[in-house]
Amino acid sequence: MDSQPSPSSGRFESSPSTIKNTPFLTKSISDASSSSPHSQSLASILNNPHAGKSDGFWWWSTSSSIPTPDFLPLSTLPKPGSETRVPDFQSYLSSISDPYARFHDIQQHARFESLEDQDDQNALVACLKEVPALYFKEDFELEDGATFKAACPFRTTAENLVTQEKLSQYLDVVELHLVREISLRSNSFFEAQGQLEDLNSKIVQGCDRIRELKETIKLLDDNLVGSARKVQELNVQRSELISHQDKLNLILYVNQALSTLKLLVASADCAGALDVIDDLQHLLDGDELAGLHCFRHVRDQLAASIDSIDSILSAEFMRISIHGAGNVDALSTSKFKVQKTISMNGEGHEVKLDEEDTYNLRDRLLPFVIGLLRTAKLPAVLRIYHDTLTADMKTAIKMAVEELLRVLGAQPMDSDFVAGERAVDADGGSSSLASRLRSLSPECFVHLLKAVFLIVQAHLAQASEVKRAIEWILCHLDGHYAADSVAAAIALGAVASETAHETVDQVNSSLQLSVQRNSSKVSSAHGNGNEGITSSTLSRNFRADVLRENAEAVFAACDAAHGRWAKILGVRSPIHPRLRLQEFLNIYNITQEFITATEKIGGRLGYSIRGTLQSQAKAFIDFQHESRMAKMRAILDQENWAEIDVPDEFQTIVTSLFCSESETRELADEVSADIAPSIRKMVLGDGSPTAEARLQKISQNAQHTDSTPRSESTAQSNETNSRERGKSSARLLFFRGVGYHMVNCGLILVKMLSECIEMNNSLPGLSSEVVHRVVEILKLFNTRTCQLVLGAGAMQVSGLKSITSKHLALASQVISFTYTIIPELKRILFLKVPETRKALLILEVDRVAQDYKVHRDEIHSKLVQIMRERLLVHLRGLPQIVESWNRPENTDTQPSQFARSITKEVGLLQRVLSRTLHELDVQAIFRQVVIIFHSQISEAFSHLDISSEHVKKRMYCDVQHIIACIRSLPSDSKSNPPNWGQLDEFVAKNFGEEVGQ
Repeated sequence: MDSQPSPSSGRFESSPSTIKNTPFLTKSISDASSSSPHSQSLASILNNPHAGKSDGFWWWSTSSSIPTPDFLPLSTLPKPGSETRVPDFQSYLSSISDPYARFHDIQQHARFESLEDQDDQNALVACLKEVPALYFKEDFELEDGATFKAACPFRTTAENLVTQEKLSQYLDVVELHLVREISLRSNSFFEAQGQLEDLNSKIVQGCDRIRELKETIKLLDDNLVGSARKVQELNVQRSELISHQDKLNLILYVNQALSTLKLLVASADCAGALDVIDDLQHLLDGDELAGLHCFRHVRDQLAASIDSIDSILSAEFMRISIHGAGNVDALSTSKFKVQKTISMNGEGHEVKLDEEDTYNLRDRLLPFVIGLLRTAKLPAVLRIYHDTLTADMKTAIKMAVEELLRVLGAQPMDSDFVAGERAVDADGGSSSLASRLRSLSPECFVHLLKAVFLIVQAHLAQASEVKRAIEWILCHLDGHYAADSVAAAIALGAVASETAHETVDQVNSSLQLSVQRNSSKVSSAHGNGNEGITSSTLSRNFRADVLRENAEAVFAACDAAHGRWAKILGVRSPIHPRLRLQEFLNIYNITQEFITATEKIGGRLGYSIRGTLQSQAKAFIDFQHESRMAKMRAILDQENWAEIDVPDEFQTIVTSLFCSESETRELADEVSADIAPSIRKMVLGDGSPTAEARLQKISQNAQHTDSTPRSESTAQSNETNSRERGKSSARLLFFRGVGYHMVNCGLILVKMLSECIEMNNSLPGLSSEVVHRVVEILKLFNTRTCQLVLGAGAMQVSGLKSITSKHLALASQVISFTYTIIPELKRILFLKVPETRKALLILEVDRVAQDYKVHRDEIHSKLVQIMRERLLVHLRGLPQIVESWNRPENTDTQPSQFARSITKEVGLLQRVLSRTLHELDVQAIFRQVVIIFHSQISEAFSHLDISSEHVKKRMYCDVQHIIACIRSLPSDSKSNPPNWGQLDEFVAKNFGEEVGQ
């Protein structure tokens, strides 16, 4: 049976055994297909729908002619306007009729072959069923013991014969089926073999033709192209040799550059070394050294050289920037040791480099700054400089304190409380640094602070000059010979810094890199402008980074100095509140000067040291306030409410604090001639220091008042009064032309208020606290005075037998003086108070002033009440006196004991009050006394029986005596006659005729 083409590819199928037995044919086909450029595969030939009739031998048709298929007309209705007919497709049908015939033949052949294959497969299945599967295994070998036992058991001879018979049958079955298969494929095999032999002959002919063409080409190459090709090869060889020579020269240059680099680094020529490194880095970044194995370590060598150069530049920068201030430390310490003091009067403690030193510093720093800029290490070096400068500042202060304590520790201590603060270590017997600082007297401690201030200023002045030099190099180098070098160094450093950052943070993907390359290739023109902008931005950012680190270093040094200073103050925090005001102000003022000077250099506020100073000032105010409160309580409890002469110093205090210059001149004219010059000297300022010395002496005496026994204090007071009366001194305390009688506690209050005002002026940041403390002192004085005088508490605590009108008048004078100066006190204190706290403090001060006014009015009311009580006492004995007038033996024509006693007591009260109180206060008091006398006496006389002529005359005599006394009393009444009242009406009603006679 003829073989048919494959339905899928159109190729012929051949038996594997047939192909295996024709090696020469297979080799010929492969050679021909490889050697002939025009060879085609069988698939391409069979699948060509337009193949000619000459290719028909590849196909076998079941019929000689294939009818053209008839196509039915389209069932769908044509579109409107379409007139397409079947004949219109005739040309298309004629062009595809042959390919369609072949396609139909292939389909028929495929169905026929599938049926035969099914039959063959059935035959093979039957064969496999007859022959055991053991004999069809790929690894079937009788040499294998297991296989041999399975195929030939050899139990008995009969079984052996049966097995041989079966094997013969199996062989016959297999041969039968093989022969059948070969017979089915024999025709196709021999036809294909013949066609392959024809193809092989054609391939051999083609190879011969190719051989001839090659020989022809060879002849042409030898005769025509050879010489030109030789020239070309020589040119190529020459170019390669030149390239090799350039490469060798480059190798020589790199080798020499590396040797030179080592010498430059060894000789610390950083600028030359950086130039060599830049050249070598440029070569490494290019392709010149690519592939040279000998230079595989050059990049590492350059990195090591750059590190060495950075170390050299950093060390030199540190040496120039920091270690120049060490000589100033030693000089300051030695100067202090020799002089034992340092004058800080605002003139000589500012350390500043002269112009020549400034220029020298700039010139010395310039090459190292440029080098560090080129390597992009200047920010890192400045951070190291930041740490080193801070540590150096702390070390310098600590060493200076230790050196100065050795000198100051040997000086005698003049403060009583310092002795109690000395602390000695129990182990070695030597006092620690903190205890030695606490053991210093205030004066010595101020000297130590001054020395530390000088040392800190020396270091900060050096750091400030370094900062200005770096800023000058980076920003103000226009017109200088190194301006171009600095600009180039900044550009290189900016690029290097950005490259380092990109290396650390590189997370770019390959897609992003490819996009960037494509965009850079497409828009190269725009890329140049962008690179310029990027370079400028990088340089600006790099310069800003350097300037920021430069400023941070100086600020860190100031902050370290603030921390050390605050630590020194903190060690003595238990001592400073107990200092005298001037001693504390010395420490406070020098600390303020230190803060101002360092903040000016650092450019920022020092919050830590300001907080420390503020807290110590607050503690000082609190402690001083508590001591004043305790002192005032003790003084008030010891007060005997006796009038004392006002010393000149207290008048000077009041005049200088509360009076203007014109008021001072007016007061100087009013007071005595001896006291006036001292006031003028203090207020007008003739430069005499005696007044200040006297004030300090008075303050010391006042501070020791609470520790002096009352009797001793009274004796000293009396002795002082007697001495002062011998002199021409002011007895009163004048304020705005008005004199006030004072007692001891009133003068102490004046002294305390003056100290508070001085504290308020010296500590403006705590002015509101001072005002609050002043209010508390005024409240205490007012409340305690009221308890002692009006409440008669002085009879228990001071030993007074009674509270007299003199005591009340003096208390009224002290209260009136305090009430009078409160507005001026408020004006002075509130000059420093912040606006946010003024409203609340004004309310407190006004409330205290109102309390003082009420207290004064209550004292005046108390005086009136005393006179009223005395009058009532005498009025209770008046009926007995009138009864005695009716006796015949009573012929006395003088005023009665009642009239004489009451007028005597009123006159005594008038004399006491007139000498002590102001005229207006006396008038106000006696106005009320006059009213009481008129009402009480007239009422009492109206109830008496005066029918007797003798009694009437005696009563008239008493009334006249009392009215005369009333007329003489001071009063603001504008009646005529003065102090006219109910008693005058009583006289006019009962004694009208007698009065007229």
